[in-house]
Formats: sequence, structure tokens, C-alpha cells
Amino acid sequence: MVVPQGGSADDRSWPGGIGAITLFVEDLAPAKRFYQEVFGLPIMFEDDDSAVFDFGNTIINLLKTTAARELIEPAVVASREAGSRLQLTIQVEDVDAMCAELATRGVELLNGPMDRPWGVRTASFSDPGGHIWEIAK
Repeated sequence: MVVPQGGSADDRSWPGGIGAITLFVEDLAPAKRFYQEVFGLPIMFEDDDSAVFDFGNTIINLLKTTAARELIEPAVVASREAGSRLQLTIQVEDVDAMCAELATRGVELLNGPMDRPWGVRTASFSDPGGHIWEIAK
């Protein structure tokens, strides 16, 4: 843990909460539609290259890969086909009920619902950009 110089662990300011996560997408229109329909969220901000959704304590920014290149250079934006490198998890009260609700919204599960060895019930699905979302209880 990093503690500010002259401070204690009780007044640490680093790291704070995660305020935003930017997900790179090839095609913004279907990604926006997915987040509106599956999560039932309005668009908080949008322009030609991005759409932002408020998930409470964290915002999710969908950013076109063409705009992402400038944001992260000299790093390279990986293609969707390169494979998944992250999973975002949302806590729910009832995984099975949420899976049923997601099915009515046209979501196909990648796996689950299943009980994991570490005592958590989960199911996973992906968005149009290939980002993996997990629901867990």
C-alpha cells in the first residue's frame, strides 16, 4: 500500500475509486444500443467517437478504436480477435433471475449460471466489442 508522505493508511488518497473505464469498440452504434438495452442506461455524454454510461461510482466510456489510438500511443489498440484481457463484474442479488432477464434482452451467455469453487455463483456474456461482463452473487 502506498501511503502519502507524512500521512497514515487512514488518510490515503491513492488509489481512490475507479472513476472511469474506457472500452475500445470498432463500431460505436451497436455498442451504444447494447448498453442502452442490456443495462437500461441512458447515454450520459456522446460525440462522434464515444458514448459514456454512468454505472454509479464508475462511468464506462465506449471509444472508437480509431480515436483510442491517439489516446494510448505509443501503445497499440488490440483487435477484438486478439482475445479477452479483462472481465468486468456486476454484483446481483440473483444470478439465475438476472440471466433470465438478460435473455429477454437478447443476450447470449458465454457460460453459467454456475457455482464457482470459491463460493460465488456467476454467469458471463460479452458486449458487441468483445468485452466480457460477469454477473455474480
